[in-house]
Amino acid sequence: MTRCGTIVLAGRPNVGKSTLLNALVGEHLAIVSPKPQSTRLPVVGLLTKDDTQYIFTDPPGLLEPEYELHKVMRATALRAIDDAEVIAYLHPLGEYPAPPLATVARLERTPRAPVVNVYTKSDLVNPSNRPTVQPSDTVLSAVSGEGLDALLATLRERLPEGPFHYDPDELATQPMRFFAAEFIREAAFEQLHEELPYSVASEIDEFREGAEPVYIRAVLYVERESQKGIVIGEGGRTIKALGAAARAKIETLLGGQRVFLDLHVKVLPKWRRDEPSLKRLGYAAS
Repeated sequence: MTRCGTIVLAGRPNVGKSTLLNALVGEHLAIVSPKPQSTRLPVVGLLTKDDTQYIFTDPPGLLEPEYELHKVMRATALRAIDDAEVIAYLHPLGEYPAPPLATVARLERTPRAPVVNVYTKSDLVNPSNRPTVQPSDTVLSAVSGEGLDALLATLRERLPEGPFHYDPDELATQPMRFFAAEFIREAAFEQLHEELPYSVASEIDEFREGAEPVYIRAVLYVERESQKGIVIGEGGRTIKALGAAARAKIETLLGGQRVFLDLHVKVLPKWRRDEPSLKRLGYAAS
């Protein structure tokens, strides 16, 4: 009998959820940034291995909300935990031991799904200083690959028996325009500094996948006019670099197809704190 189920990668911001998702599915799907809170919407990655299909969900980190967008992100993370069939609770090995998930997530009741403690970023811990974890815990490094097979074996034991939900060759469930918007935002995290990336949202206006090259018209939204000037840069230098970085990521996911990225910058005042703006950008709390 085959096994199949949803596994949520849960934890505080910047514990390595997105890096782990990408390592497990073997494709760059989720935004990766040293800056915390880069994940705003759940990314779903698929791995089918022998008789098991793993449906991984990488939600936003369990943060303490400071404004409306944060509230939506936290609600999204809690909903993913509630919907999961297995919870992989991530915490950096260098900060062992992990506090209980119920404490971090401020859960009112124990999750119905089994929880697997996963200690991440083992490559950053000196081997001589490694803590001794519980036998049921998994220690891994998404960078070096250490512990990935052990994690999959542990998760497989806890997944329910049942048919596959997706074609075994599929890696993702979301459309390409979703990833295009995410990669543009990832490029913003790479190219922009300090707090500015947190004020940036991306929206795809047009996506012509049948064209050659693939045509994508996208808008980067910022909150203030002064931020718009920074994103564009002197002589358009910054927006060109950002667009080139995003285009390369999109072309890779499209299997090498050429992309024409038509990128614009607009001001949407205080969008992070405005519920109608959040809904317009796809960050609705449903």
